[in-house]
Amino acid sequence: MIRSVDCRGQALTKSEYKSLLPRAALNVQEAMGLIAPILAKVENGNQEDLFQLCEEFDGVRPVSIRVPESAIADSLNDLSPDIRSALELSIKRIRTVHLNQVRTDRTTSVVTGASVTEKWIPVDRVGLYVPGGRAVYPSSVMMNVIPAQIAQVPSIAVASPAQKDFGGLPHPTILATCALLGITEVYAIGGAQAIALFAYGMKDVCEKVDLVTGPGNIYVAAAKRSLRGVIGIDSEAGPTEIAILADESAIAGEVAADLISQAEHDTIAAAVLVTSSQKLATLVESELVKRVAATKHAQRIRQALTGIQSAIVLVDSMEQGTDVINAYAPEHLEIHTKNPATDAMRIRNAGAVFLGRFSPVSLGDYSAGSNHVLPTGGCACHSSGLSVQTFLRGVHFIEYSESAFREITSTVITLANAEDLPAHGEAMTARGETN
Repeated sequence: MIRSVDCRGQALTKSEYKSLLPRAALNVQEAMGLIAPILAKVENGNQEDLFQLCEEFDGVRPVSIRVPESAIADSLNDLSPDIRSALELSIKRIRTVHLNQVRTDRTTSVVTGASVTEKWIPVDRVGLYVPGGRAVYPSSVMMNVIPAQIAQVPSIAVASPAQKDFGGLPHPTILATCALLGITEVYAIGGAQAIALFAYGMKDVCEKVDLVTGPGNIYVAAAKRSLRGVIGIDSEAGPTEIAILADESAIAGEVAADLISQAEHDTIAAAVLVTSSQKLATLVESELVKRVAATKHAQRIRQALTGIQSAIVLVDSMEQGTDVINAYAPEHLEIHTKNPATDAMRIRNAGAVFLGRFSPVSLGDYSAGSNHVLPTGGCACHSSGLSVQTFLRGVHFIEYSESAFREITSTVITLANAEDLPAHGEAMTARGETN
């Protein structure tokens, strides 16, 4: 069901640990070549070209690319009361956490008469992508929209693939979640063509955006990489992944259930258990066999668990286990140990960390309050998850009085000359010239 990697008795480097835990093959560079004609078609085309792309890739021709506001409102009216209640509670918790991410403007007095003020200014317009492949992701609507709203982005648009089963509209639960959040600009388009529409804009269809965020498949990732610079992006989110750090105190059934929960997303999703307990490893393997057979998406999950990207890793201790985790830098990390808070203190590289048996990743996917748009593919060693900060830019406002300017003039001239840029110094001395 899942391969085993034995690191016991070995002292490996970060690179060596990483080589033992490869991700699934994902050739974004090749995908960039495949989507290049799509990007060009959108850049130089019109709405009819968008309709053709929807027909080609989603199997349906929407009535219009922009979803009518009436359809968004109708989706909320038709939403199951139970789902609406669950969404509203999750929205409340996500807002509570993200409100604490708001940045405040700060002014620093460098010397008397000289100040630098850092202001946090939201981007003017964002495009938020919500995938619509094997599953429905109202959670991704919440995770993208709420921090953008808290950042006070003045213009927010959402794109999600047209659905054949819903007359060319995005899934109604996606639309209902948009309605709950007050989002009225939604586009029925997915994949690379959606990212291109946001990046280039199209007359009478969609205004160009400044930033695109949200997860998607390899073609969405390829479009983001191709168009970075035309637009800002959050990250190139790849297949989801879970790592679990566990000792002998962990409960095998719970560990197996959590590995399965993320493997459910995709056949190339990664599920990794790092443990110091051979007994736990054996029990988890048995639980996986039993639980996978009983779950709805058994074939998809089995393919993910048997892939090269998934493994049970045996280590000598939790110290070695955290070395493995920091080398792997998982998107999601669960810690099932006797002292999860202590063990978590050694974690440096992870997108989000879930402590203890009552904090599973599933909680973070929906209702913990944290954000589930997280760095994948080992990018957690240098990148963070989506946050209010994603939608803000820190801009410095510099103001010097004449006396503070005179005091620093000679220093600036010296450095300008040291860099052989004398005109920089002359811009300083020009202020002493008599007109």
